[in-house]
Amino acid sequence: MIFFQNLKTKTVFICLLFFCIAVKAQKNAMAQTFYKHDKYLSSDKLEGRFPGTKGNNDAAVYIKKHFTKYGLKPFGNNYDQPFKLFVKEGINKMKSDSVSTQNVLGYLEGSDPDLKNEFIVIGAHYDHWGWGGKGSGSKKKDTLAIHNGADDNASGVAALLCILQETVKSKIKPKRSIIFIGFSGEEEGLLGSKYFVNHLPVKKEAVKVMLNMDMVGRLNAEKQIYMGGAGTFPDGVELMKKLGENSGLNPVIHAGEVGGSDHVSFYKASISCIGFHTGGHPQYHTPEDDIDLINSDGGALVTKYIYNALMAIANYEQIIYFIKQD
Repeated sequence: MIFFQNLKTKTVFICLLFFCIAVKAQKNAMAQTFYKHDKYLSSDKLEGRFPGTKGNNDAAVYIKKHFTKYGLKPFGNNYDQPFKLFVKEGINKMKSDSVSTQNVLGYLEGSDPDLKNEFIVIGAHYDHWGWGGKGSGSKKKDTLAIHNGADDNASGVAALLCILQETVKSKIKPKRSIIFIGFSGEEEGLLGSKYFVNHLPVKKEAVKVMLNMDMVGRLNAEKQIYMGGAGTFPDGVELMKKLGENSGLNPVIHAGEVGGSDHVSFYKASISCIGFHTGGHPQYHTPEDDIDLINSDGGALVTKYIYNALMAIANYEQIIYFIKQD
């Protein structure tokens, strides 16, 4: 009897050990994927991804490649939503004050016959300040150097692509449809998200919640992920608190305080939204925001948390409606 009890205990222990190893391997795999995406998008090759440049277009191509790989459906013939924006002539070596750029978007159809007609949007901006310089948003306007934007916002796009991969691989299929989008023109005044909200590919009332990731690659020692807008849809604050349990993170949750990134465009259009970030730092909008400062293990934790939020909201049982915050 004692032998069998010991054998049973050993078997349980071995199973738990293998489970822990598998979970750790999964986290490490996501961290590696997060790092891979961030490293490419923040490489010197892309020259800071300023709208209208080859680097910005190359970033869009990279996003589209992964949208295709994971089977997202385009709205229309391709994933591009082109638009023009105006910049001061001479900024970032531009020869014209009117440049062409694009949002990149596709969708995953929901599994529920009725709820698939409702949409959750998840996005991140992929543009940055190029070479910086006078007239740009650089904090070092006298320094002409590539602003790689590893945290701002290659990290958000890295999380977006990791979440796309997890969503497609998951056995649990979202009931609502999900739009994945990479915005351009954020740094010039949320221009890509404003354009998207004003040119939605679906009815506005069908867009229920927008999740935005901007600077999620520098998780601090306290493991704090900050978010604003959690109170803009029913039980949002409670949901985000619940998801924080056993997540390895310490979520700092605000019902309001919507903030200053692309999700604001949705909030102003009375669409529920949450903006996620891991905090500011001295390298913000400088040439020093590079890949060697990215916390990819932290990025994986943040990505998993936001993925869980996306799936929970996409499968919400209750009706989702906009709640204005003071």
